[in-house]
Amino acid sequence: MRAARPAPPIRVAIVGGGCAGITAAFELTRPEHQGRFAVTVYQQGWRLGGKGASGRGEHGRIEEHGLHVWMGFYENAFRLLREGYAELGRDPEADPLAGWRDAFFPSPRIGLTEEREDGGWDDWTALFPPMPGLPGDPLTLENPFSVSSYLVHAARLLATVIESARRRQGTSAGEGSGVPRPSALAPEAILENLARLVRYGHLATLVGLAEAVRGLGVLFGAWSRRPPGRGTEATVLRTLENVTRSATRLLSELARGDGELRRVWGIVDLLLAVIRGVLRFGLITDPRGFDAVDDYEFRDWLALNGASRATLESAFLRGVCYDQMFAYEDGDPERPRTSAGQALRTLLRLLFTYRGALFWKMRAGMGDVVFAPFYEVLLRRGVRFEFFHRLEALRLAPEGQPSPGERPWVESLEMAVQATVRSGKPPYKPLVDVGGLPCWPARPDYGQLADGQRLKAEGWDPESFWDRREVERKTLRVGKDFDFVVLAVGLGAIPTVAGGLVARDRRWRRLVDNVKTVETGAFQLWLQKNVAALGWPGAEGITLTGFVKPFDTWADMTHLLREECWPPERAPRSLAYFCGSLKSPPELPGRDDLGYPAARRKAARQEAVGFLDHYAGHLWPRAVRPGGGFRWELLVPPGAERPAGPERFDTQYWTANVNPSDRYTLSLPGTAKDRISPLDNTYDNLTVAGDWTACGFVVGCVEAAVISGRLAAHALSGRPRLEDVVGFDHP
Repeated sequence: MRAARPAPPIRVAIVGGGCAGITAAFELTRPEHQGRFAVTVYQQGWRLGGKGASGRGEHGRIEEHGLHVWMGFYENAFRLLREGYAELGRDPEADPLAGWRDAFFPSPRIGLTEEREDGGWDDWTALFPPMPGLPGDPLTLENPFSVSSYLVHAARLLATVIESARRRQGTSAGEGSGVPRPSALAPEAILENLARLVRYGHLATLVGLAEAVRGLGVLFGAWSRRPPGRGTEATVLRTLENVTRSATRLLSELARGDGELRRVWGIVDLLLAVIRGVLRFGLITDPRGFDAVDDYEFRDWLALNGASRATLESAFLRGVCYDQMFAYEDGDPERPRTSAGQALRTLLRLLFTYRGALFWKMRAGMGDVVFAPFYEVLLRRGVRFEFFHRLEALRLAPEGQPSPGERPWVESLEMAVQATVRSGKPPYKPLVDVGGLPCWPARPDYGQLADGQRLKAEGWDPESFWDRREVERKTLRVGKDFDFVVLAVGLGAIPTVAGGLVARDRRWRRLVDNVKTVETGAFQLWLQKNVAALGWPGAEGITLTGFVKPFDTWADMTHLLREECWPPERAPRSLAYFCGSLKSPPELPGRDDLGYPAARRKAARQEAVGFLDHYAGHLWPRAVRPGGGFRWELLVPPGAERPAGPERFDTQYWTANVNPSDRYTLSLPGTAKDRISPLDNTYDNLTVAGDWTACGFVVGCVEAAVISGRLAAHALSGRPRLEDVVGFDHP
């Protein structure tokens, strides 16, 4: 009997080479699939990365789209990154950044800036202690990803903070309540214990207050194993009200003359409001979880649950939940808006699920540390990369022509080929060597391209939405060129590349109408002095947020200079990154508005120059002149020319991220329901991937994009299992 011929591989076209698209490619080409999927990644321009792309400029300068710092709770992202580095198998004796621990290092400090009544600014730095394990390690029971488990950790943190305040006050440790510790008691006994604390007035002391909060933590731990009984939440809520009143009386009084305690009290007040809101809204037992309060703006929801005005205006809340997430509608600093559901999910994961360190910084650019290694691994696995392919249109089969599964389907992909390699040359090779490290260049390699020198002379920008130059059109057809499509472009590009889908499907119309994006800006400065010599009083390597708009976030990235290739006599001593949201028009500009990117870039430059002239002196007192104004001569140009005054800024790097696919996706209240899930099976051969999708973590970040890419791979292959996608809690 003749052996059965193996089934041909399923051809998957992934459009977009950002975090989500690369994740989908990585999952679909795992060895356990045994070559079941033949994957091609179609990428506009010359490099992978999407909003995380970076490139190497003159002297190997690392030039980023913005500030990229990974959080210690990025479990999915770190897990895949660690697997990728292990598979890459770089030689630790010969290769720079051979392993993931070479490429990333812990950064436990966060700085926050708050404005004083006199118009000045105060900084405070929080050092987050290392937590057990490393991101991407197998999870244990101590890693909470449920509402009740978050409450356990919130109660523990509250007890620790109250104990710290007691020690600061000098209260005797022996001043106890005389009530048994609650750790070994059943839920019913804990409730009675809490009632006794209230009944006998023990909450009048910090010791009794800490004991009550510990009791709540034990109770929440019991709820994580078994949901609370009927009416129990209301009973606990009454106890919590007593705890809140006592905490307000005891701690707010102590905080009046103590700036450090005032900030601590703000965090206590915030967590008490969160716990109260979770109980009042029944989020522990609601199957929607945090999405049940998605319609509320976060600060409105906190106010509804008793947060003080000072807490709502605090640097901690603004910096962590708004500035870091660019959460300003249309980039307007007067319109901070973010969903209560997603803000809760982000805040609680940030505080209670990080491992190793709160932040992890990269030793080189994100393109070098993340996308180059994944590119090399995927290339070895047989993934094809088609660079310089711009998606013009995703076309559905005409209505009335259903697929065998009776669902509509993608019939073709219309591509504009932006450039081709020179005749007789191999496929485009995108990476360059910088000090032994494979990196993406900041510009395409024109020498590999047909008419490359002409394109260079013309100022061709293949990543620009407004640069429509192309050498040919290519139509990919289902059944011939692909079987399935993973649409992994940015949300802002959807109305252009999937206009037919939007016109035909009201869910997609709601998506593009309601889920908004915002432009972001960033600039990098190479400086002649280190941060101490510039007058920064704090630790090096700080990431600070909550500062002046639009560039409200600064990170000291001096460690990256070791990976650049400056001549020793001209080497900078420090490197600073600034970023923030830019005030943006509510409507995306059209393709015919050819002057828009240059105008926005000019506006971003003016904002940056004004920012440095007026506000850099707060961060770096010695970077300003005695009469005011930034000392522009501190900037280190890459070339021989050394302009004077603000023109020196032009030798640095700055960007206005205005391309539709580069705009940041906001998590506005009430819009989570309008997102499309990668698991949606409305279309027979289409799934989506990106941080704009309904992936259970709807905030613009690496982790959301990776979760979405994993879900897209599951939609096509059944792998990974949904229970293996960490933190995927969407109903």
